[in-house]
Amino acid sequence: MTKFDMIVVGGGPGGYVAAIRAAQLGMKTAIVEREHMGGICLNWGCIPTKALLRSAEVLHNMKHAKEFGLKADNVSFDLEAVVKRSRGIAKQLNSGVKHLMKKNKVEVFEGEAKLTGPTSMTVKKDGKEIASISAKNVILATGARARELPHLKADQELVWTYKKAMTPDLTPKKLLVIGSGAIGIEFASFYNDLGSDVTVVEMMDRVMPVEDAEISKMAEKMFKDQGMIIVTEASVEELKKGKNNVTAVIKKKGKTEEVTFDRVILAIGITGNVENLGLEEVGVKVDRGHVVTDEWCSTGVKGLYAIGDLTGAPWLAHKASHEGVICVEKIAGVDGVHPLNKGNIPGCTYCRPQVASVGLTEAKAIEQGYKVKVGRFPFIGNGKAIALGEVEGLVKTVFDAKTGELLGAHMIGAEVTEMIQGYTIGRELETTEAELMHTVFPHPTLSEMMHESVLDAYGKALHF
Repeated sequence: MTKFDMIVVGGGPGGYVAAIRAAQLGMKTAIVEREHMGGICLNWGCIPTKALLRSAEVLHNMKHAKEFGLKADNVSFDLEAVVKRSRGIAKQLNSGVKHLMKKNKVEVFEGEAKLTGPTSMTVKKDGKEIASISAKNVILATGARARELPHLKADQELVWTYKKAMTPDLTPKKLLVIGSGAIGIEFASFYNDLGSDVTVVEMMDRVMPVEDAEISKMAEKMFKDQGMIIVTEASVEELKKGKNNVTAVIKKKGKTEEVTFDRVILAIGITGNVENLGLEEVGVKVDRGHVVTDEWCSTGVKGLYAIGDLTGAPWLAHKASHEGVICVEKIAGVDGVHPLNKGNIPGCTYCRPQVASVGLTEAKAIEQGYKVKVGRFPFIGNGKAIALGEVEGLVKTVFDAKTGELLGAHMIGAEVTEMIQGYTIGRELETTEAELMHTVFPHPTLSEMMHESVLDAYGKALHF
């Protein structure tokens, strides 16, 4: 048995970052990955989907070239080339992670890990054992996968999950997306821009239900203006597969309707990869498909930790990476380590228009007993937005009326996923409206709207 100071199981953004940090702190480190270094995010999620969405965005802009005084006639796309670009970017970054492992002297085991004890395991590849390893500490970072329901299962031919939706062999003429969270809406936006007739079915009373209600309402209107059909407070009861299409039985307010689509994308959540790890045998608690941990990522079993999507919401790469660093530094006894404040984790959705948020929604803040001051500033009031031709959008800020604490920020519109970090830093620094008001924002930029939204919360907006 080969012994290490740290073994990380899973090479995604949580796992490989944890391995790098452990190596930086002088630990003899190993990482086990069964498929692709970089995990789902780099290979099949965050990065390649953004490449697809960028192609769709460029296509959309080319179709509207005339509005910018430009000529672009007979604009079209090559689906195979769009997918090839996306896969090429994923491959490039996959190679980059492998280089980082080598640079930091992290030993890589390619295969499937199974715990034989709290901090020991075997690694198998193609059914054959290739290694038996142990460590002082083990971090599980095995991630998650698309959730399915008994009556909603993917075959990757007619009914797709995200992997097939990223490598399609055709552009569906009619597409059904089940679920309007980040994954569902991003794919709905991508295929809608490619010309598919997209229908989105959501069980909750609004699309993107984790977002602020005002932002969700605005997003739904903009999606509908783009031609999408949005069906909320509805469920898909059955998928009847034909030779080359699927008929969905959609139930809304007690009434059912059958609608036929070329393809269906399932985006109904994700579940942790907890199977075949030997978790039960070593005493790890699993709740509803996710490993239970404390604030320091400990499973309660000595020497065994878990991070990232495996441990539940929010299912975000940046949350996983940050947890990986916190976990390793706590184990190493680094001074100044503190638990992750999930209230300061920004969420981003890269549809068109983009949506980004951090902290409490207005409704959640009121529910928690805060008396709030709310500021808003629309894109139409911003010179840079008008110059970009991106006049639809909103920046919304929520403050504690008593203390001036920034409770939450919510945005919809062009490039808001790049802007949200300003408010995230503000929350981490426990800023109040005073500091934000005194901050000088550059002109002309979209970020000026962040300043104006703060001013508006206190009746001081200057440009609208």
